[in-house]
Amino acid sequence: MKKVICTTTINAPTKAIRKFEAMEDWELVVIGDLKTPKDYAAQLNRGIYVTPEMQEAYDKPLSDAIGWNCIQRRNLALLWAHDMGADIVAVVDDDNIPYDNWAQNLTIGKPTEVNYYDTDLVAFDPVGATNHPAIWHRGYPLQLIPERNYSKVSKQTIIPDVQADFWNGDPDIDAICRMEHRPDCNFGKEYFPLAANKLSPFNSQNTFLNAKWLKDYFLFPHIGRMDDIWAAYYIEAKGAKVLYHEASVFQDRNVHDLVRDMKMEYIGYENNLKLVTELPSTPEAMLNYLPERSKLAFELYQKHFN
Repeated sequence: MKKVICTTTINAPTKAIRKFEAMEDWELVVIGDLKTPKDYAAQLNRGIYVTPEMQEAYDKPLSDAIGWNCIQRRNLALLWAHDMGADIVAVVDDDNIPYDNWAQNLTIGKPTEVNYYDTDLVAFDPVGATNHPAIWHRGYPLQLIPERNYSKVSKQTIIPDVQADFWNGDPDIDAICRMEHRPDCNFGKEYFPLAANKLSPFNSQNTFLNAKWLKDYFLFPHIGRMDDIWAAYYIEAKGAKVLYHEASVFQDRNVHDLVRDMKMEYIGYENNLKLVTELPSTPEAMLNYLPERSKLAFELYQKHFN
């Protein structure tokens, strides 16, 4: 089984990258950006570094449609993994330092017993089901936060297509939640694995996917910090089953301007509730919420799977 770690960076190899490149049963693909150190490849001990020039040669129209100096460059890493014949893809951030248990409990394609939540709401927030119930996952509709209820839970067995592992430290919450709570989390292992009956947000910073979903899993550019969240909602609406597992990284979060983050999340504050209401019956309705350049990028990306 071929397993590929995908990321992009503008930094020199971080502590997290050093740990990921040392994992002998995984192959690492790092996509460069215009700000990435020119000698990044020479600094890697193991793995593939894809320069901006290599990306342009690979698919310039797609590169142009995505744009530069953005985290959505990692879509090129997904395509590299596809071309390499990956069976499982891990999408990671370079500030998420893996623990020793990283990828040791993979459930992709395996019948797995979970704490299964049945919610009457149109979406499920996985963070609120843990020992940190006051905070919520980035991309969860704000209007639903006061209505979250985790009383309907049972043991069920599912076969996951996606395994979204959690992150201790500074977790993946939205800017409003971070400004209000400033959490430093240590998620209890006893709450995992968990899944639910409704769409739920998962990110692209510590997530494993069955490669058969790569054609539809696209980190939409030009929609700010909803790129991976809307990707998650889209493939779930298409039928992908997601399981959330215990924290397998510590997030030593890169410096962020929270007001800037909030502005980049506004498209989600405005549209997430409408999306999770509409997508289960009409997944392609996603396209109605995207700017034209983002739709073009998605079309060009999917051509690689035809």
